[in-house]
Parts: sequence; structure tokens; C-alpha cells
Amino acid sequence: MRIVSINVNGIRSAQKKGVFEWLETINADIICLQELKADEEAIPAELKNITGYHCYYHSAKKKGYSGVGILSKVKPQQVIIGLNNQEIDDEGRYIELVFANDLHIASIYMPSGSSGEDKQQKKFRMMEYYMPILKQQTKEKNFIICGDWNIAHQELDIKNWKGNLKNSGFLPEERSWLTELFANGYIDSYRQLYPESAGYTWWSNRGNAYANDVGWRIDYQIVSDKLLYNITHAEIYKDIKFSDHAPLIVDYTIKLSE
Repeated sequence: MRIVSINVNGIRSAQKKGVFEWLETINADIICLQELKADEEAIPAELKNITGYHCYYHSAKKKGYSGVGILSKVKPQQVIIGLNNQEIDDEGRYIELVFANDLHIASIYMPSGSSGEDKQQKKFRMMEYYMPILKQQTKEKNFIICGDWNIAHQELDIKNWKGNLKNSGFLPEERSWLTELFANGYIDSYRQLYPESAGYTWWSNRGNAYANDVGWRIDYQIVSDKLLYNITHAEIYKDIKFSDHAPLIVDYTIKLSE
């Protein structure tokens, strides 16, 4: 099974840049999308009916904001929209597909707190609400949670870590939250295979961050630790720039079934 995850920073913008043509070439079984920036009516019809895929989207109530989606070659047994929390769900931050053998695959878009203290507090509220859910669900089921978590975990995950110690995305509280997650039944699929590779997935549009590879690794496929030995390959695709995030591709020795 191949899963691709990408923050498209606007699904219509990424479409114009050729992301869906590229996706057709890489034979992904699951495609997780974040930051759609389009309500259900604004998502082009052709992206709701992609040949070979069952398409599911969860948009924010606010137009042109947030939103997540999952495209799957196999029809899931169940589609779960949201986390049963109005603040989170009104912003279209979580969608989950359920398959056979207790396999759950989710697309998540964690809030960014970089634009102000109110946004950071919203991020902290989601983190606090979501952690006990994360801990409980992986005890009973197998989860692969893909998306933009908006947190760089370690110094290796951010180019200018010293200059960002007090900035959203690299705050001590955020980093310790991921540490707690990885101590409670989850693993970082990319870091598991590449413990010493930076693997940046996001670059600021300011300056020449992308050209100089001054990036952050904030996009993850976080996996129940029971699936550790099912992870066989991971890569960050940078040959074509579809958004300010790069696609994360991970292969698993898991067969999707209804």
C-alpha cells in the first residue's frame, strides 16, 4: 500500500499546478490532502469523481479556509468526519476512513499558531482534546494519521532551530506533545527509516527559503507502533513544487481491503 500526503495550500491552485496529473503517475492507494481552501461547492466536480478513486472531503464552514480530504482506491467500510468537537470540526481539520482488519487512515490539518496568540491557543486546545483520543484508539486499532501537524519535533526537523525556539511550530509545549505521542503507541514513519535525514516538507514563501532549503519538517505519517515493520519506504518529493509543502510518500506492506 502506498500513501501520499500533501498540504495543497488550495486544492484549485494545486490542480492548476498539475498535482493530480502527477498523482496519477505514482500509483498511490491512498491520497491524503490538507488545506483545501474550498467548501464542498467550490471543489471542482472532476476532483469529486477521480477515475479509480473514492473521494471524500471535509471542508471548513468558513469559505476558502482549511479543509481535508482522502482519496482511496478501495471503498472504505466507514467514513468518519471530524473529531466530535465543534471548534475543530467547523474548520474541517480531520477525516478518517475505516477498512478491514481494524485499519484506520486519517488526514489531519493541525492549526497554525503563527499568526497570533488566539490562533496558538486554538492549536493548544486541539492538542489537549486530541491527545487522549490518540492514546486510546491505537490500543485497540491500527492507525495511520497523515497530514500537516504544524509542529517540527526535533532540532533536526528545522533548519534554523535556534532562531525559532520561541516561535509557533517549535515551541517546547508543541515538541513535548509529539514526544508524548511517540511514547504512547505511535511512531514517525519517515524518521523511523531516516533517523539522520532532515527531510523538510515546508518552506516559507519569504526570502529564498525553498531555494536555500531553509525548511521545516511538519508533515508526517504517524503510525501505530504495531505497524512498525510494515513501513518499507518513505520519500519527500521535490522535483515539482505544487505548494509550499512537499508531498510525503510512504509505502507499507499492508493490503487495503474492504
